[in-house]
Amino acid sequence: MILAGDIGGTHTRLALVEVHDGRLTLASEATVPSRDHASLEEIVEAFVAKAGQKLSHAGFGIAGPVRDGQVDATNLPWHVHARSLATRLGLAEVTVVNDLEANAYGLAVLDAGDLVTLQAGRPDPQGNAAVIAAGTGLGEAGLVWVGRRRHPFATEGGHADFAPTDETQVDLYRHLAREHGHVSIERVLSGPGLYAIYRFLRDTGRGEEPEGLAEALRRGEPPAVITETALSGRSPLSVQALDVFVRVYGAEAGNLALRTMATAGVYLGGGIAPRILPKLREPAFLDAFRAKGRLQALLAAMPVHVVLNDQAALLGAARCVALRAGLVE
Repeated sequence: MILAGDIGGTHTRLALVEVHDGRLTLASEATVPSRDHASLEEIVEAFVAKAGQKLSHAGFGIAGPVRDGQVDATNLPWHVHARSLATRLGLAEVTVVNDLEANAYGLAVLDAGDLVTLQAGRPDPQGNAAVIAAGTGLGEAGLVWVGRRRHPFATEGGHADFAPTDETQVDLYRHLAREHGHVSIERVLSGPGLYAIYRFLRDTGRGEEPEGLAEALRRGEPPAVITETALSGRSPLSVQALDVFVRVYGAEAGNLALRTMATAGVYLGGGIAPRILPKLREPAFLDAFRAKGRLQALLAAMPVHVVLNDQAALLGAARCVALRAGLVE
C-alpha cells in the first residue's frame, strides 16, 4: 500500500493507493486545509492512524524546491524532510518531489476524458512535454523523452521574471514592482495574482467596482469571487481582470513550451484552469500562446490540453514512488 500526498498552499490531499497489474487505484482519500496544521507530519500521522493500513511505500509532491529530500514549502511555514517522515511512518525511505513534478508523473495515468484540448497541434510521440499549473502559486515542470517513456523534471519557473507583453501589462509590472521589488510571474499568474490584477485595474481607474462586490471580496475568497463575477458577466472590472490573466497565462505557457521544446504537448494543471475553461477557449489564450515572432508556427503545432482530473498530482506522487520501487513500468 502506497501513501501518496499532494501538498499545496491551500489544501493537503492524502490517499492510500494500491497497485494491481501495473495500475494505480485510490483506496481512500482525504483533503484537509494545510494552514490549519503545524506540519505535514501532523496531518500524515492522523490520516494513517485513521486508515489503519500497513504501508509499504510513501511519496509526496510539495510546492517548493526539493533538495536532498528536503523542502521549505513555498506558501506554507513548513519544513519537510523525507527522513523525518520515514521515521514517523516506520518506512526505510520516503520520496519527496516538487508538486509539479508529481503532476507530470500523473499525466501517464490520465484518460482521454481527463483532458480538454485547446489546440490539437501535431504531437511528436517521442517529443518533450510540459506542465504549467496556476493555483495558490504557479508551478512549472517538464518531461523529457528518454528510451521508452518521458521522465519528469522539476523547475522553479514560477519564480522567474514576469515579462509584460502590452502596455497594460507594463503598467501592471511597474505597479507590482513598487510593492514587491522583484516581480515574478507567480505574482501575476496565480490566485493571489488574479486579485492583484483586479486591484491594479481598480486602483488605477481602469474600471469601477460594482456595488456590493467590495463586500463580497471581503467575505469570500477574492480569486473565486472575481472569477465567478467575470464568467457571469456581472462585473466588467472582473471580466477585464480575467482577460489580462488569461493573456498572461497564454504567454507564459508559450514561454515554457519553447524552453522545454514541448512538441508532445503542453498541459495546464492546477485548480484555476478548469474553472476558467470558457475563457481559455476564447481566442486570447492561444493568440498569446502562439505570439512568439518567428516561432509562431512551432507553437501552433504544439498540442495544448487542460487537465480536468484534480487527482493528477496525487496519482503522480504514487506513480513516482511505484516507478522507483519497480512496481510499475
